[in-house]
Amino acid sequence: MIDQSYWASKRVLITAGAAGIGLAIAKSFHDLGAKVWVCDISEASLATAATALPGIGTMRCDVSDPVQVDAFVAAAVAAMGGLDFVINNAGIAGPAAPVEDISTEDWLRTQAINVNGQFFVARATVPHLKANGWGVMVCMASVAGKYAFALRSPYSSSKAAVIAFARGLSVELGPHKIRVNAIAPGVVNGDRIRRVFTDRAATKGITYEEMEQIALRAVSLKTAVDPEEIAEMVLYLCAPTGRAITGQVMSICGGLEYTE
Repeated sequence: MIDQSYWASKRVLITAGAAGIGLAIAKSFHDLGAKVWVCDISEASLATAATALPGIGTMRCDVSDPVQVDAFVAAAVAAMGGLDFVINNAGIAGPAAPVEDISTEDWLRTQAINVNGQFFVARATVPHLKANGWGVMVCMASVAGKYAFALRSPYSSSKAAVIAFARGLSVELGPHKIRVNAIAPGVVNGDRIRRVFTDRAATKGITYEEMEQIALRAVSLKTAVDPEEIAEMVLYLCAPTGRAITGQVMSICGGLEYTE
């Protein structure tokens, strides 16, 4: 069992930490006594998170803007006195449509958040992890970055890039005792997947319920994942239990091994 004092001394930065998976991760660290700073683009969500998790630091930040990322990281590090864990979580679903119907704007925005944002956060935080003498970074990818996902080309390509980025960083930062892994969720309960299923159902000309059944048909356990289950994996990777784990893609997907 991990001693409570381990977590009490830790400082955690989480992007998109005011809702969904990010909020579940923030709550898990907060409940264990760690210092937590989160960013998000929604002021309302940040206010709600601050009320629900007293003592966490919050700041509005669009991770596609390197100036905002640098400001957020600087504020978090100054407030916490350093940095131990970076949860590179921010991402958007992007459009769900045939490739010929995807606008340039939607394509570029998906890459800007999901790929550029990961880079900007890593670039800003790695010097602090190096100064700390060790650290952990978790990059939020997706099973969409591992398998073929029709009608999701912007999202799936961006998440494949996240996986490659995390693997490359794991080798680059290993000598500095910094571990980097990617987490690849499958179908996750929450607002985002409801929006995705709604869009895909409309594109396919079927009902939402039919779209949901199609998606879960590819899942061995026939069930979606809860954000809290992803948060538990993040804790595992950041704890001493993850000491020898780096450069890996940890799938939390209920056994999704193919697509419809």
